[in-house]
Amino acid sequence: MALSAAPALGRTDFQRIPGYSSPGTPAKYNKVGIIKIGSKKARNVLVLSPGTSASAAYFAPFARDLTARAKNWQVWSVERRENLLEDHSVVNRAKAGKASPRRLFDYYLGYITDPSVTDRYRPVALEDVAFARRWGMRTAVEDLRRVVKLARKRGGRVVMGGHSLGGTITTAYATWDFNGKAGAAGLDALVYLDGGSGNTPTTPEQATQTLQEIESGSPWLVFGGIPAPFAGLFNIVASTTVRNDPKGTSLLQTWPLLPANLKPPVPATNEAAYGYALDADTSPPGLAAAQVNAGRLATSGDPRGWDRAGELSPIQRVAAVFSGTGFKGLDGTAWYHPRRLSVDSGGVAAGNANPAQPVLDVRATHGDDLDRLRIYAFAASLGGQRVLDAAALLATQSGIPKRRLTLVDRSATYTHIDPLTASPRNAFVSTLAPFLRKVARR
Repeated sequence: MALSAAPALGRTDFQRIPGYSSPGTPAKYNKVGIIKIGSKKARNVLVLSPGTSASAAYFAPFARDLTARAKNWQVWSVERRENLLEDHSVVNRAKAGKASPRRLFDYYLGYITDPSVTDRYRPVALEDVAFARRWGMRTAVEDLRRVVKLARKRGGRVVMGGHSLGGTITTAYATWDFNGKAGAAGLDALVYLDGGSGNTPTTPEQATQTLQEIESGSPWLVFGGIPAPFAGLFNIVASTTVRNDPKGTSLLQTWPLLPANLKPPVPATNEAAYGYALDADTSPPGLAAAQVNAGRLATSGDPRGWDRAGELSPIQRVAAVFSGTGFKGLDGTAWYHPRRLSVDSGGVAAGNANPAQPVLDVRATHGDDLDRLRIYAFAASLGGQRVLDAAALLATQSGIPKRRLTLVDRSATYTHIDPLTASPRNAFVSTLAPFLRKVARR
């Protein structure tokens, strides 16, 4: 199946390809998706993996900006298999202007407190997805292997990167043992956006205990204290409503089940309520991985609006990132994030063999076999110095000279999400584009 974004958004295509045959997984879920952004003539490909509880569409606005500056590149944003479990039926209608904000809210959330809503979303039953307990690092890496092989057919350079947990996945792939060869053998550079892998692994005992917890419980991660799929549902409902009805009075603000620390102290518009929940100055610490520098509540108005003045990220762009504006069946959040994937990240350890790896089925052992590569790392507020240190460690392990290592520190000014949402000035775009131009095959 192939889908395209609206023509106004530029050249953007989506396809799913056969993925890794994960044990016990029905064939319909053994697929990996790719959003392709950039000129069809571009030979070089930047493959990007999303972070925790995130999906491919959240790279799209940034990728359009990047490919406008790095014209011989496409960005391939990876849509992991867990997103095949999502029901976008009413989201799609809302994006097309065929479902009201009330209908969108009622279908995905309102039914929980209003029994009169009978046509509603049905969360995935745990007994139906026992196989997802095995969707860990090996599954993600093997799916990426298929994407990289497809990218290499374009005849140009292939660079792999990721945001947050996607950075750890990037290290895992580059250092993975594929029949005696490192994954890096098929790559030309690595890109880290506020993510990566340090060299301290989890212990075998910790790994065993957590795997036992997953086997006896939910396969899904709890994000910001909110269980799956509801963190994703809050975000897709709110972000889509911000795009469709920014000045309308917030529906979510008056809903009793929305956590109180996400609600503005005064009646607010959809746009302002969303900004209040995600802006770094007012958002709770548990949502640090989703925060932006977007502005503040307006000083007057009923309902209160949003004031961006002086901030990096326009709230409409933030909403576009998470709602997947222009895409059918895709958004920027993962409603069901496999806990196993996050657990397995503890065994990557900068590609160094360790006792936890056999427990987790992690095969990232070529941490000193990356000497061909260039490395770029951008540190924002969540990862900070750890991101830069992890990139430098990879370079040291493989003897990569400093001239092939680009480190950018914006941890004092950029939140974890700002590199994807800042506009029109964006330090991630302005520093990554020249890096890619050095790597490119023309």
